[in-house]
Amino acid sequence: MSEPTKAVFLSYASQDAAAARPICDALRAAGIEVWFDQSELRGGDVWDQTIRRQIRDCALFLPIISNHTQARPEGYFRLEWRLAEQRTHLMGRSRTFVVPVCVDDTPEAEADVPDSFSAAQWTRLSAGTTPPAFVERIGRLLSSNEQIASKPARSEAAAPPANANLHAATSARVDNAAARHAAAAGRPKLAWLLLAGAVVIAAGYFALDRWVLAKRAVEPGAGAIQAVAPAQNAIPEKSIAVLPFVDMSEKKDQEYFSDGLAEELIDLLAQVPNLKVTARTSSFYFKGKSEDIATIAQKLRVAHVLEGSVRKAGNTMRVTAQLIRADNGYHLWSKTYDQDVKDIFKVQDEIAAAVVAALKAQLLPAQQISSRHRTDNTEAYTEYLLGNQFRVHDAVETNQQALAAYRNAVALDAGYAAAYSGIADAQWRLADQVSGQAADYATALAAAEKAIELAPDSPEGYWARGQLRNYYYFDWHGAEEDFQKALALDANFVPAQVRYAELLATLGRMSDALAMLRRTIALDPLSVAAWRSLAGLLIDEGQFAEARLAAHRLTELRGGDPRQTASLIDLFDGHPDQALAELQTSSDSRRLYALVLTAMANYTLGHSTESQRALDAIVAERAMTLAYQIAEIHAWRGERDQAFEWLERARRQHDGGLTYIKNDRSLVSLRNDPRYHALLRELKLPE
Repeated sequence: MSEPTKAVFLSYASQDAAAARPICDALRAAGIEVWFDQSELRGGDVWDQTIRRQIRDCALFLPIISNHTQARPEGYFRLEWRLAEQRTHLMGRSRTFVVPVCVDDTPEAEADVPDSFSAAQWTRLSAGTTPPAFVERIGRLLSSNEQIASKPARSEAAAPPANANLHAATSARVDNAAARHAAAAGRPKLAWLLLAGAVVIAAGYFALDRWVLAKRAVEPGAGAIQAVAPAQNAIPEKSIAVLPFVDMSEKKDQEYFSDGLAEELIDLLAQVPNLKVTARTSSFYFKGKSEDIATIAQKLRVAHVLEGSVRKAGNTMRVTAQLIRADNGYHLWSKTYDQDVKDIFKVQDEIAAAVVAALKAQLLPAQQISSRHRTDNTEAYTEYLLGNQFRVHDAVETNQQALAAYRNAVALDAGYAAAYSGIADAQWRLADQVSGQAADYATALAAAEKAIELAPDSPEGYWARGQLRNYYYFDWHGAEEDFQKALALDANFVPAQVRYAELLATLGRMSDALAMLRRTIALDPLSVAAWRSLAGLLIDEGQFAEARLAAHRLTELRGGDPRQTASLIDLFDGHPDQALAELQTSSDSRRLYALVLTAMANYTLGHSTESQRALDAIVAERAMTLAYQIAEIHAWRGERDQAFEWLERARRQHDGGLTYIKNDRSLVSLRNDPRYHALLRELKLPE
C-alpha cells in the first residue's frame, strides 16, 4: 500500500537535512502532515512513482534553498523542483503552491532556482529555526488553498485528473541566475519558424563559414532563436524528440555515455518508417536549458518527448527513461534499468521497443531496428562514445582527442566499423586543419574503406569516404556515388545531406544544392553545418539581406564566430569600415581566418601596409593549409599573377577550399582570365 499524500512536501538537499528536520518537526507539531523523505529510494522506480504522486497531490511545496543547493546543479532535489515547477504551470496563479525557504545567507537575486521560486515570497529560517509565525502562515495557506480547490474554476478545467502522472523530469535543465536575468532584460524566446521548409525558404535563415573548407563546429551551443513567423503546420501524432539523457553519476564524468545513449536511441527510433524523430542537433540544443517539456515539444513540433538519466559506476549502470505526452505531461511509459554496462545495447533495444509500442507506431513487415554502432566489446564502445563527444567541437585539440579515442576503440575491437568511420573523419579534419600531409589523408581514406568493408549497410563509411573524395582527391563522381549511397541507406543522415549539397554547388548545380540544404534544415532546424553551407551559397548569389539574418542567427546559436560572418557580409556589401570594426571583437580562436578578412578590408580602405601585414602572418603560419585563402586575398587586391600562383599551389596541395572556386565572390576578378578556365578544366569542373 502506498503512503498517503501529505499536505506539505519538504524538498531539500541531503546536506541540509539538519536544517530541514526542525522545520518538519515544527509543522508536524501543529498537526500539519509533511512529506519528509529520509530514505535511499531516490532515483529508482519507487522514488519515481512515490515522489511524483506526493508532489502531484500535495497542497504546498517547500523547497529548502541554501549554498548546498547552489553547489549541486544536478542533485535529486532538483528533480523534485522540476516537478513542482511543472505543477505550478498547470495550476496557474489561482493559489499559492511554492513556499521557498532559505536556511542561510544565499542571495535571492543570485539563487539558481526555477522561475516560480523566484516569483514567490521567500522565508529565511536560519539553520531551520522555525518561529510560530511561519507555522501559522503555512496553516493559513493550506486553509486558503482548500477553499479555492472547493470552488469550480475554468482555469483548472483542463488540468489533468487526480490520477494522472505529472511530468517527472530527469533532466538537469534547471534555471540559472544569469539566464533568468537575461530573460528579464528582454531576451528573445526560442521559437520555430524553421521547422517547415517553406518558412526556411521564405525567411532565409542561413549560416556561414566560407573562409576555409569545413573549418566548422557541427554543434550549436547555448542561445535562443528569435521568431519572425511561427510554424503553423500541425504536429504529427506519431512524433518524438529524444532529449539528452542526464549524467547522474557521482563524479559527473559520464556525459559522453549519457549523450551517447540518447544519440543511439535517436538513431534507432529514426528507423521506424512512420515515426517522425527530431534530429540530434535540434534535440540536443536544449541540453542544460530550463525549458519545460511542453515548451520544448512545441518548438520542436513533436507530440512526445523521451528523456532520462544515466547513473554509471564502474561496470554497473542505472538508466531511467520516460516517455511523456507533451500537451498534458502524462507519462505514457517509464522504467528504470539496473544493468551491467555490457548490456547497454539490450537496454537501448528495450527502450526503443517500449516507445514504439507506446506510440503504436507499426514497423514495416519483417523490419528490425538495430544500432549501427554496436560491438561486443564494452570498452571499445565507451571509447567510441568518447570520440564522438570530443569530435563534436571540431577544434584541433578536441579532434586529436577524438582520433585517439577512436583508435583505442579499434585496438579493442578490430572489427568495429563505426570507430573506423570516426578515425576517417577526425584524421581528415586534422589534416585539413593542421598538417596538410598526403599521408594523413591516405590514412583517413584507408579507415573509411575499412569501415565500408566491415559495415557495407551503414552510411557512415560512405559519408566519410565521400568527404575525402570531394575535398581532397577532387574525385567528384566518386564522392557523389558515396553520398548517394549513404543517403540511400539513411535518407535522414544530416552530415551526408550537407556534404552532398556542397558537392552539388561545386559542380555548378546551385538550385539542387539550395533545395537539398533547405530540406536538411527543415529536418534539423538547428544544424549549424547546414546553415553555414546554405548561407555561403546565398552570399555567392549576392543575397546579403538573408545573410545578415544568418549572422543574427549565428549569434544566437553561437555557431562559429558570428562577428566574422557579419564582417564578411559587410565587406562584400561595400562596407569595409564596418567589416574591420566587427573583426576587432572577433574570437581569438579563429584569428587566422579573421586575418584573411582583415587583409581584404584594409586593402579596400587603402591601408596597404596593414593589409600586407595580415597577409604575411597567414603565409608564415599556415601556407600549407590556407593556400586557397591566400589566393583569395591576392585576387581581392587585383594581384592576378600572385592569385593564380597560390591557386596552383592549392591544387598541388589538394586544398579543399578549391571546392568553392566556381562560386566564390572573392575571385570575381579572375573569372575572365584564361588561367581561371584552365584551372577549372584541370579540376574537371564545368566552366
